[in-house]
Amino acid sequence: MSLLKNKKFTSVEDVADIEGLVAKALAYKANPLKDATLGINKRIGLLFLNPSLRTRLSTQIAARNLGMEAIVFNVDKEGWQLEFEDGAIMSGNTSEHIKDAGPVLGSYFDILCIRTFPQLANREDDYSELFISEFIKHCGRPVISLESATLHPLQSLTDVITITECLKQESIIKKPKIVLTWAPHIKPLPQCVANSFAEWMNAWEGKGEFIITHPVNYELAEKFTKGATITQDQDTALKDADFVYVKNWSTYEDYGKIYENDPSWMLSLDKLKTTNNAKVMHCLPVRRNVELSDEVLDSSHSIVTQEAGNRVWAAQTVISELLQNNK
Repeated sequence: MSLLKNKKFTSVEDVADIEGLVAKALAYKANPLKDATLGINKRIGLLFLNPSLRTRLSTQIAARNLGMEAIVFNVDKEGWQLEFEDGAIMSGNTSEHIKDAGPVLGSYFDILCIRTFPQLANREDDYSELFISEFIKHCGRPVISLESATLHPLQSLTDVITITECLKQESIIKKPKIVLTWAPHIKPLPQCVANSFAEWMNAWEGKGEFIITHPVNYELAEKFTKGATITQDQDTALKDADFVYVKNWSTYEDYGKIYENDPSWMLSLDKLKTTNNAKVMHCLPVRRNVELSDEVLDSSHSIVTQEAGNRVWAAQTVISELLQNNK
């Protein structure tokens, strides 16, 4: 039985069984090459419209563990500027339409992975998810999101894997209290990781209490946060927390802005004293002593390296499911 509902992986809505995906990922972590021939003679294309470190490398390693050939193409630097608007008169900077490029890419690869990024200029444009939607529409192949304008599902699957792994390692049976807290940053960042983490937490029956805490005017889109407890009191949110996920995001209503950069929102060891010896998570890269202090990142509370390592097993699980269900 497939653990995915669709021939794509772009959000938690494409997942049939979160717990099943997590179990499969942890099995791959225990034995990375157990399906080493599954992707023999198959190619996976990793298309990047913006830079990456963990996402790119972990997905390449995951594909190689399954026997696939992984080809990376930095579309923003090495390719033509693509047009995505239907009916566009291409007399400007764009050289090739996705209607033409998409089917060609589909003929080259068995699975396509796409990483896009929001412009943070127009909320309607970003939240339409035009870029990744057009790739899905025209390539004719299974598509994996390596991050889109609004979501980062591979990161969120990784986060669930990491939380589950920590609970198993410490033999904790109770459902955990999980807190997503906003953090300061020097520039406006997308809502992708925060949106996605909230969406997965609200869909995951394995989590216990889920709280989002942020300053005034930093509300996320309700379609992702509905079901979570939301507070602007960080201290109250952190009390008795088992896991604290730290992430900056820019404003949603007055889109893509920084209203404040209050350093008091940075997580410190002192703030962790009221938690249940909480594990601290971050998707990386992290601005040290802006988003998170050195003292937290370099302490036993931090599981950011473990979390980043689990990116491989999240990607390997999703690729494996798409290969097995598209023979």
